[in-house]
Amino acid sequence: MQSLFDFTREELAETLVSHGQNKFAAKQIFDWIYKKNQLDINEWSNVSKKVKEFILQNYSLELPEVVWQGESVDGTRKFLLKLKDGETIETVVIPAKNRLTQCISSQVGCAIGCTFCHTGTQGLTRHLTAGEVTGQFLKITIWLKENVHPEERLTNIVYMGQGEPLHNYENVKKATINFLDDFGFGLGQRRITLSTSGLVPKIKMLHDFPPINIAISLHSAKNSTRTQLMPINKAYDLKRLFEAIKSIPLKAHRRITYEYLLIRDLNDQDSDIEALCELLNRKESKVNLIPFNEYPGSEYKQPTQKRIQYFMEELNRRGYTCTVRQTKGDDILAACGQLKSEYEKVNLWD
Repeated sequence: MQSLFDFTREELAETLVSHGQNKFAAKQIFDWIYKKNQLDINEWSNVSKKVKEFILQNYSLELPEVVWQGESVDGTRKFLLKLKDGETIETVVIPAKNRLTQCISSQVGCAIGCTFCHTGTQGLTRHLTAGEVTGQFLKITIWLKENVHPEERLTNIVYMGQGEPLHNYENVKKATINFLDDFGFGLGQRRITLSTSGLVPKIKMLHDFPPINIAISLHSAKNSTRTQLMPINKAYDLKRLFEAIKSIPLKAHRRITYEYLLIRDLNDQDSDIEALCELLNRKESKVNLIPFNEYPGSEYKQPTQKRIQYFMEELNRRGYTCTVRQTKGDDILAACGQLKSEYEKVNLWD
């Protein structure tokens, strides 16, 4: 049975009309699900009996199951979610001043194979459906209300969980439409960020994607180093990537964020700073440094705090906006894909 969460409001309205139902019921249903978080159809008091019967007979309102969750000492919460077919994905809730961000997965596993990423060691199992992407946010929204505080509210989304979101372009696009829809979750465009490894053909399609923040996983301004870290660079090197980036429609006063994973002795040298400055436009770029989050079996190490600080200050001195992302959730297997691997070893739900 298809998930009701697979639909955008427009698609649901068209489906209702094609089956002799009232088009306006789509707004009512979205309000009950995404505004009121009410999944019991019997409570949908302003929806006609005829429409409710149609929904019950044809669609599922099943959400992923939380099979494990843990809270870090810094307040970060990590969740392992079990999907309808038994596959698992991770999602993380990250607190910060005046916001609560959910890091959302777009695939079970990932095909990109970045050598620094734990998820990359798992390969791609499948894409998530639009309903599974939307369902992550809805599930955690409800969980937080029931388990933390009735007023606890997610404010931001980052597509930085497991998977390459642009590899699952259509389903991520539909979910994003629901996140932005005023009759859906009603998040603002600036509150959603999509991070891509550099899938050039899909970057060129972003003119047809909802206007949200875009982040590029850069990690090196040298082709040889970036290829070592990200095999996708063999197909789409820096020249092709930055030609595609020029096609991204940027609204006024917006910039592209370049994520730069700092790895000791690999991409944290003065020559790497010089290469970044040659590659990036100061006015249109923001650099977000991410100290490597070490996990068992990884060949890479995190630079010293002194080196991280130096790298940031040198970019700032040269006129770039550069920040360091705080490492969070170290005590709850926060490296992407690590929780899934550890808990599948012990078959947690058996």
